[in-house]
Amino acid sequence: MPAPESDANVASWILRHANARGSQLALVDGERRLDYAGLEARVRRCAGALAARGVERGDRVALVLRNGLPSLELVLGAARLGAIAVPLNARLTARELGGLLADCEPRLLVHDEAPATGIRGEWGALDLRAYEAALDAARPIDAIAAVCPEDPMLLMYTSGTTGSPKGALLPHRKTLYNARNAEIFFGLTERDRVLVVLPLFHSFGLMILALPTLYAGGRVVLEPRFDAPRSWETVEREGISFFGGVPSMFRELLAALGPERDLSNLRFLFTAGAAMPVELIRSFEARGLVVKQGFGQTETSILYCLDAKDAVRKAGSVGRPVRYAEVRVVQLENLAGPPEAWRDAAPGETGEIVVRGPILMTGYWRRPEATDDVMRGEWLRTGDLATLDEEGFATLVGRARDMYISGGENVYPAEIEAVYEEHPNLRELAVVGVPDVRWGEVGHAYCVLEAGTVLDEDALRRWGAERLADFKLPKRFFTVSELPRTETGKVMKHALHREPEGTR
Repeated sequence: MPAPESDANVASWILRHANARGSQLALVDGERRLDYAGLEARVRRCAGALAARGVERGDRVALVLRNGLPSLELVLGAARLGAIAVPLNARLTARELGGLLADCEPRLLVHDEAPATGIRGEWGALDLRAYEAALDAARPIDAIAAVCPEDPMLLMYTSGTTGSPKGALLPHRKTLYNARNAEIFFGLTERDRVLVVLPLFHSFGLMILALPTLYAGGRVVLEPRFDAPRSWETVEREGISFFGGVPSMFRELLAALGPERDLSNLRFLFTAGAAMPVELIRSFEARGLVVKQGFGQTETSILYCLDAKDAVRKAGSVGRPVRYAEVRVVQLENLAGPPEAWRDAAPGETGEIVVRGPILMTGYWRRPEATDDVMRGEWLRTGDLATLDEEGFATLVGRARDMYISGGENVYPAEIEAVYEEHPNLRELAVVGVPDVRWGEVGHAYCVLEAGTVLDEDALRRWGAERLADFKLPKRFFTVSELPRTETGKVMKHALHREPEGTR
């Protein structure tokens, strides 16, 4: 077994900064402002409170919390003991949460409010008031558990775009190397002030924004939820240097961006979770704001990054691979064979993104079949399709499971969606493949219309025919009030596989 690494345990980062810059602000949560010395003191007491309730190395600590100081310090406190934090979506129903809790079997559950009726189990539970009391009474734990790179730190459930969330077991080495990748790409230093409006129970908010900022010794500013005007107010008030959001947030951000804002400290904006429409990137550029992009998964964190200098020149791309990973785009016909037989896709050819290296999960919690479905030796098949240009910049094409075959031709919904996003009457659109007697499968398009417009299927089909091959054109168009999304903005296409009533 590899020897423990001194920097591997995330709790050691806080201690290091407390010793080096203890009076520097580490975290802002509403009226609460904690410097690194104060954060270190609370994390020590948090570890003590967990230990007093029987939490030991390898135990799970489930968190059903909205953004706030307790969310972060419980992740850090659990890591200090060598335990595993399990951040769960606070917006799930009691039935959904009950299923996830039964799956992860936590020693302790910490939650915002009284658990909804129906959540039962063998675990202990604390609401936030009881948690704060336990913190006050706790005996601080000074020791930080020595961890090996493969020791588990987090159990994060996937977004569930296919309708079946899986628990990705994330080791300490993944958190460390992801922080190092973010440090390089974001240019993170102790001077950065990073706004986190994305939920900490998802990888983007926790693993891409909050923890890397703490690794660098910067300041994390938490908001309980996304609100575009409030976000701009916080950017101005706190001197935010960058913040991140999913693409669906950026239209609201643009609409709420008034000319009077002082954004002099804002270095860039960052987006991931889905491809950003090119016209939206250019709209922010026209306001003097750079939008960086990235792409990754819960199982991998960020894989590709598009830097500021290429943000406009390569608009629509998600960039090049991060430093601490080996990322390839592999020809689809080779993937059935062993990795040694895989061949890289040629420029412009659609292939699947595969990755190996220290940023990978160790596997899915108690689901060996699901793990075997994505792992091929050291390589993880992401299920995401992309093309590379001659310079090695990746452009997402879609999910392998989204692809459908119509009349023998491969059809990639993301390509169709990108074309129709330019239509003036459409705010958003999602395409799914459905069975068809003649063609095998055809596309159905679900449209969110701009205010004051009506659906005209024939006009939409004629418009698309000028830009797409006929086999790519959706056979039907339907109106929906909104697209069903996960917390991180990904469209849940499994929820669109039925015809909406009254929208023909």
